[in-house]
Amino acid sequence: MSFALNVKSELLTVKADNCCKLAELSALLKIHGNINISSLGVSIEFQTTNLQIARKVITSVRELYRVEVDIISKKQMKLQKKDIYIVRIKEQAERLINELGIMSNDEHIIDEPLLIKECCKRSYLRGAFLASGSINSPLSSSYHFEIATHNEIGSLQVMELLNFFNLRAKVIKRKKGYIAYIKESEKIADFLRVAGAINALFEYEDERIKRDFVNSITRVMNMEIANQNKTLGAANKQLRSISVLENMVDINKLPKSMKEAITLRKDNPEYSLNELSDISYDYFNKKISKSALNHRYRNINELANDIMERLDD
Repeated sequence: MSFALNVKSELLTVKADNCCKLAELSALLKIHGNINISSLGVSIEFQTTNLQIARKVITSVRELYRVEVDIISKKQMKLQKKDIYIVRIKEQAERLINELGIMSNDEHIIDEPLLIKECCKRSYLRGAFLASGSINSPLSSSYHFEIATHNEIGSLQVMELLNFFNLRAKVIKRKKGYIAYIKESEKIADFLRVAGAINALFEYEDERIKRDFVNSITRVMNMEIANQNKTLGAANKQLRSISVLENMVDINKLPKSMKEAITLRKDNPEYSLNELSDISYDYFNKKISKSALNHRYRNINELANDIMERLDD
């Protein structure tokens, strides 16, 4: 089972008061429901491939409105496609439409009667995620959370509620509608907390911390490798220059400072300047600073380059 399905399974078990159940049902029917008007009257249809969510809608409608609903199961023709469950509400459909604000076209729903209390706002978001939400596993290569809607107003409403809890949600258009989405891993974790998916939150945070730790270690190792490669490159250049001097001039006639630097480098070809500075006291009974060594090796490289240029001429 995917992480998103685990989250939804947990959200289905969250206990709520009747006011919160109304808010949750409002989101479910508004985001993934359709209103049908025919000669037989008005009805509401809710479609899902998740049988648990279909049962949730049925239970909520029965408990809150004391009406019976129909459920229809349809096979999808394409291979490996799940069954579609259609929950059809005929009794008191107009009452549900009005009381649940299913046809609301105002993007600012944060102060609607159903959502005055903070707990109801949380429940609405829970219902919205159950209706059409998805969330990447914390094991994936990127963090992504979204709730899809058929129209822009629906996504703006979801975004407004997400941002009430400071989740930094945004809206973007897709081929089949709009989505309200979150990209920041910390804010996705905050959504799980807001919605009440505490077990999923623990799993998400645990995997996120592990992954971030591994990424941090990898970055440190890459930096160390890059620094080591840089050190070896500089050392090899110095050794080549030293070889030129040994073959072309009398080393004993070089300044004492250069001879000390040559001795340190030849004896310790893989050491960094810091490491050479640390051991310089053992060689010469004095500490040679990193900057002094850097200056000496620069002079050695320049002298070797001058010799090679004269030979080319």
